[in-house]
Amino acid sequence: MIKTSKIYVAGHRGLVGSAILKNLTCKGFSNIITRTHKELDLTDQKAVKEFFEQEKPEYVFLAAAKVGGIVANNTYRAEFIYENLAIQNNVIHQSYIHSVKKLLFLGSTCIYPKNAPQPMKEDSLLTSELEYTNEPYAIAKIAGIKMCESYNLQYGTNFISVMPTNLYGPNDNFDLETSHVLPALIRKIHEAKQKGAKEVEIWGSGKPRREFLYSEDMADACVFVMENVNFKDLSKGKHEIRNTHINIGTGKDISIRALAELIQQIVGYEGRLVYNTSKPDGTMIKLTDPSKLHALGWEHKVELEVGIRIAYQWYLEGNANE
Repeated sequence: MIKTSKIYVAGHRGLVGSAILKNLTCKGFSNIITRTHKELDLTDQKAVKEFFEQEKPEYVFLAAAKVGGIVANNTYRAEFIYENLAIQNNVIHQSYIHSVKKLLFLGSTCIYPKNAPQPMKEDSLLTSELEYTNEPYAIAKIAGIKMCESYNLQYGTNFISVMPTNLYGPNDNFDLETSHVLPALIRKIHEAKQKGAKEVEIWGSGKPRREFLYSEDMADACVFVMENVNFKDLSKGKHEIRNTHINIGTGKDISIRALAELIQQIVGYEGRLVYNTSKPDGTMIKLTDPSKLHALGWEHKVELEVGIRIAYQWYLEGNANE
């Protein structure tokens, strides 16, 4: 990419897309196209076709997706598989039709099997069954990876897939019904402090371990990959072309209990944390192996405590009254 390349960031208002947009802007890219959901429904095949015909982007960051935590994934199963498949199919296919130079598809590490060896390498994909609670979302994201690989192989496109670990940061979703665990804990513990509540209920046992990556680190990795990595680099020397996607993570994890206690400390809440073991834990360990990305030349910079402090400050400034 050059600074005047026409770049489309799909999903620019979300946690992922807003961080990518900020990174591109800070690096001097000046010809960035965005559309809100009201302006362009990416599940609408005709509307996406017309958008690509009109705008003709050269590069595409596909960060638009229907996302949520364990409750949302398990409750809205049909919406998660339908909407994500529709968005991917439309954007990836139109990128091929309109000769986009490179597309970056963002998935999630939930694509890996429930009992994948830890830490999870890219080669673990499709080796055994998925975690049931987010199976529809994971299947949609796996389809996106395979769509990118298949278009590259048949049509010679340059579509790259990256799989970020659990993300958090500015523009995160703090809705308690649909958010991921880290922003949900920030909000619940903050509200308990504001109300003077003596305890906060946390779903599950607190024993599962999770890896967290600051969203602006993730965005920096995505722009790095877009500028420096091509499909031919990822498929070189392989007899059967598969698992060309790239993990984006820190390679470090923390228990939900330790995470809650860290957030409690940062928020300054003095009550008790109570674990509701009747609620699901999900997969006990989910840790990525980011060695492929490290070998390509990128590593994360923002450590967890620093990132949570930034995210909490952002929440206080713009979202505490939700």
